[in-house]
Formats: sequence, structure tokens, C-alpha cells
Amino acid sequence: MTLPDARVVVLVRQGCHLCDDALAIVSTVCARVGATWTSVDVDSDAQLRDQYTDHVPVTFVDGEQLSLWFVDEARLSAALA
Repeated sequence: MTLPDARVVVLVRQGCHLCDDALAIVSTVCARVGATWTSVDVDSDAQLRDQYTDHVPVTFVDGEQLSLWFVDEARLSAALA
């Protein structure tokens, strides 16, 4: 899988309340530290859908997986420091 060119990438799915929560935290933290971020819908790509199925949201920082299902604001901030 090739991730988009952003410091933080969040794999999400439509209708996922955990994804909505994760995106709110990512948006807030990235705005505070000036980091780029984006989200990718796992259902838009067969490989992503097969690999992550119901394991969303998944958050990556600099291409490395940081979290699964939940985003800890302090941990994300530290990863971006």
C-alpha cells in the first residue's frame, strides 16, 4: 500500500463513529502543530478494504502505523514533535 503524501494519514470508512472521533483529534492536533494530514476511505481501494476490513480507523505518522481504532491526542502530538 502506498500512503498519500502527508505526515498523518487516517484510514477511515463512511458511517464509522470511531473514524469521526479520530478525524476530529487528528484535525485539531495537526492544525496546532502545522502538520499535513489526509484521510483515505478503505472502501475506495480493494487492497485497503481486504487488509483493514473493520479495523478502522488506522492512523499513520510519517508512514508508520501509530494507532488502531482510537487516536490518543498526547501520543499523536508526541509523534509529531
